[in-house]
Amino acid sequence: MAVNGGSEHFDVIVVGAGPAGSAAALIAARAGLSVALIERGEYPGAKNVSGAVFYGSAILNKLIPGWWEQAPVERHVCRRDLVLMSPTTSVSLDFRSSAAGYSEPPYNGFTILRPKFDRWFAAQAEAAGAFLLTSAVVDDVIKEDGQVVGVQVRRDMGELRGDVVIACDGANSWLARKAGLQRELHTHELSLGVKEVIGLDEATIRERFQLTGDEGVALEYVGAVTDSVHGGAFLYTNRDSLSLGILGQLSSLVEHKKRPYDLLEAFKAHPAVAPLVRGGTLREYSAHLIPEAGWNMVPTLYGDGILVAGDAAGFCLATGIYIEGINYAIQSGLAAGTAAVEACRRQDFTRYSLMKYMELLYQRNVLTDLRAYRHAPAFVNGERLQNVYPELAARISESLFRVAGDRKQKLLPLYWQTLQQVGTKPRHVLKDLYHVARAYLW
Repeated sequence: MAVNGGSEHFDVIVVGAGPAGSAAALIAARAGLSVALIERGEYPGAKNVSGAVFYGSAILNKLIPGWWEQAPVERHVCRRDLVLMSPTTSVSLDFRSSAAGYSEPPYNGFTILRPKFDRWFAAQAEAAGAFLLTSAVVDDVIKEDGQVVGVQVRRDMGELRGDVVIACDGANSWLARKAGLQRELHTHELSLGVKEVIGLDEATIRERFQLTGDEGVALEYVGAVTDSVHGGAFLYTNRDSLSLGILGQLSSLVEHKKRPYDLLEAFKAHPAVAPLVRGGTLREYSAHLIPEAGWNMVPTLYGDGILVAGDAAGFCLATGIYIEGINYAIQSGLAAGTAAVEACRRQDFTRYSLMKYMELLYQRNVLTDLRAYRHAPAFVNGERLQNVYPELAARISESLFRVAGDRKQKLLPLYWQTLQQVGTKPRHVLKDLYHVARAYLW
């Protein structure tokens, strides 16, 4: 590696050693290509927020059979709850399964701590032959005759040359913008996630969440937990800690002048959450930008000599029903790595050659899913779903379970009465039902 202002040439340069970048580097290195995997942190995952759930274990199992036996996973997710919150009440949809895939390998999902997981995944790319360069900030792409031919690195080597550059540098991708593939993102397209990792001993976690062995749970919250801000919250069980946090739409945080940290403290103090975190000790606090506009924020994904993958491409599915990103990051990284391998075999690095990436993204259902649910993000961040319907569900539940000797109401009159109390009209409900159908049913 050149270290004194010279340049080094690689077949593939991958910028960002998150799940997308490591997947791309791994597939390219396995094909025998020379690969540079560049990470701005001190190690892969150093700049990432700790708590996460990785759904799609079977995807990674095809790449690394039995990967969970060697990777630093925390717990396999056998239970998932969607919780609607009012200021004092919670109403949850609880899913738990002992079916194959949930209670047996390769399982459906795992809770992970990103610094550990990302470091392990990047090490798999290194073992395959990729060169990992850490503590290296990439400032720009290098272009010749309109084609990307490398990157400018803020270190002694100055620049690295490569036939294909794969940008996996996060939600607000600097490289995609420098290459002219991404526009300036709007604040309503990004959410700010603030997370904490709270230490709690294993025995307490198992008892408190009714778990056995390495079982884990993922709880996702919407409603009053974020006050007037459009967003949500989550709580995941790790081996000896809890990962919890708040996601707030940037534009909504600014509009309502709310601080994410204050929302996080209010979330932890909610009567449905406080007993779950009681007695824990703070281990980590961090923040991260998350792309949540889905299909509408996807940039141009390929150009002459460059591909865009992972969060840099907006590959996060935040639909309320599906809240996934790492699996799409890995799938897009594998697609980008495969497209780069084929381009190197043909020695054709033009956009027409790299267009193969789009076909691979559809085959791996990345673009297929984002396009199918393109209307969902706007509905999920709508005022009534965020603030009205959780309150509606809470009030109806309170009425149903309160016994005070009063006359029992039939469900339909109770529903219409409560609807008026929360300030929503029937026509609003009908309109939202249409949006539900458009977003989720067809």
